[in-house]
Amino acid sequence: MSTPTDCTAILASWEAQRPDAIAIAFGGSTWTWAELAGRVRRNAAAQRAAGLIPGDRIAVLDLNHPSCLELTLACAQVGTANAVVNFRLAPPEIVYVINDARARILFVGPEFAGIVEKLREELPTVERVIRIGGADDEYEAWLAAHEPDADADAEAHRATPDDCFVQLYTSGTTGFPKGTMLTHRGMLAHARNSAIDMDLGPDARVQVAMPLFHVGGTSFALLGISVGARLVMMRLPDPAAALEMLEAERITHTFLVPALLAAMTKIPGAAERDYSALKALSYGASPMPLPVMRASLALFPGVMRQVYGMTEQSGAVSTLGPADHSDPAVAHRLVSAGTPVRGVEIKICDPGSGEPVPTGAPGEIWVRSEQVMGGYWGKPEATAAAITPDGWLRSGDGGHMDADGYIYVTDRIKDMIISGGENIYPAEIERVLAEHPSIDDVAVIGVSDEKWGEVPKAVVVAAPGTIVDTQQMLAWCRERLASFKCPKSFDVVTALPRNPTGKILKKDLRKPYWEGRERQVV
Repeated sequence: MSTPTDCTAILASWEAQRPDAIAIAFGGSTWTWAELAGRVRRNAAAQRAAGLIPGDRIAVLDLNHPSCLELTLACAQVGTANAVVNFRLAPPEIVYVINDARARILFVGPEFAGIVEKLREELPTVERVIRIGGADDEYEAWLAAHEPDADADAEAHRATPDDCFVQLYTSGTTGFPKGTMLTHRGMLAHARNSAIDMDLGPDARVQVAMPLFHVGGTSFALLGISVGARLVMMRLPDPAAALEMLEAERITHTFLVPALLAAMTKIPGAAERDYSALKALSYGASPMPLPVMRASLALFPGVMRQVYGMTEQSGAVSTLGPADHSDPAVAHRLVSAGTPVRGVEIKICDPGSGEPVPTGAPGEIWVRSEQVMGGYWGKPEATAAAITPDGWLRSGDGGHMDADGYIYVTDRIKDMIISGGENIYPAEIERVLAEHPSIDDVAVIGVSDEKWGEVPKAVVVAAPGTIVDTQQMLAWCRERLASFKCPKSFDVVTALPRNPTGKILKKDLRKPYWEGRERQVV
C-alpha cells in the first residue's frame, strides 16, 4: 500500500483495515473507525450542501469535543479549513479571529452560545451558527440530514499535500493574531517524524488533554489518527481527571503542559496509581520549573520527553528523551530543548544577517522541515518575513546549540511570553494599555512564576497629571483581553529605558526578575 499523502486517505485506510476498532473515546461514548469515517463523510456532504467550496473557512468555538476533529477531517475532504478559536479569548478577540478567517459557518459549544448571540451582529461573514452538544444541540441533526459522500462526491475535490485544512491562530507581534495555515504535507510529516520518535502505533492509547485550538491538541490528535491509535479525549485538562484517565484507560501516550503536570503531582494519592501502560509523556509549550521537573520525574519515571515546537512547524521540532532526563552525567541537558526530531533541520543564525553563528554562540533558532506551515492566512508579507526562500522558518526564539547538537532556548527574539502553555505577545497587552488615558508609556515583560513558568508584568509611565490605579488597569485589561493575557502585576516608573534609536530595552526591564534563576524555555 502506498504512503497516504493526505488525511482523507489516512482515515479511509484505517476504516478499511480496522473498521470495528475504537477510534475515539469521549465522555463515556466511543466511535469505531467505520463510524468516524461515516460521520466525516456526512459532515463533508453537509459542508458542500451549505455551498462551501475549496478555500472557504469554518470556525469552531468550543471546549474539546470529537465534533471538532470530525469537522477538521471533513474539511480535509472538501478543501475547506477549520479555524479553531481559542475559547479563552475575550469577546473582541473572538470577533477578530472569526472575521479574519472569514468563517462562513460557526460551530459553538453550549458554554459559548450566549457569547456568540451577543456578538452575532459583529460577525458579517458567518451565514449560520450551529450549536454543538447540550440540550440545544443542532450538530447531530445537521449530520443526519445528509447522506455520506458518495465516491463521485469525494472525487469533487482531490486533496493535495499543500491544501490547508486546519487553521490555528498564533498571537501577533503587531498586537493581532495570525492564522497559521497547516497543510496535509506538514501535519503528516509531523505525525511521521513524531510517531517514530515515540514508538507510536495502532495499539497505542493516546490521551488528548490539551485544547484543540492549540497545536498540542489538534496536532497531537492527528498524530494518533495517523497511526490508527485510539484517542481518549478530555473536554478540559483537569489534573485529577487526567491522572484517573491515565490509569483507567491504560494510556500509552500523552502530551501535557508543565502547569498541568505541576497540579497533577500535588493530587493526593497520585503516586499510588498504576501508570505502567505509559510509554511516553511528552511535555512542553512553556517553561518547566526545576521543582516541577523533579516531582514529575518521580511520578512518571522513564517516560518523560520534553518537546520544543511551534504552530508554524505543525508541532514538535526537537525532543529531549527519557535517557537524558535520568542520566546524572548529563543533568545540564534538563534545561535544553533536546535535539532535532528526524526529518527536521535546526541551525542558529545571526538575527540581523541571517548567517549561521559558531557552535555555542547565541542567535535565532531557524528550522527547516516538511512540517512547515503553508503560510499566514491573508498575510503574505508576514509569511515572507518568517520563511526564507530556501525554506528556513525564522522561529523568533533566541538560543544556542552545543557541540553535541542540543538546543538551548535562552530568550525570545520577539519578546513572546509563554505562560502555562499559552503564547502571549506583549504587543497585544501594550496595545490595550496604551489606549487608557492615564498611561503615557508602557512595556510588558514576562517575569518568573512558580506555577505558570512566567506571567505578564506591565511597566508603565503615568500620563502627566494622572495617577495609575493598578486595579482600574486590571479591570480595563479584563474587558478587552483573555484573563491569561492580563498583567499579573504593575510597576509604575518615571521613564522606560531606551536605546539611542528609541527602542525600549526590555532586556534591562526583565533582568531583575530573572537574576539567580535557571531559566528553561521550551
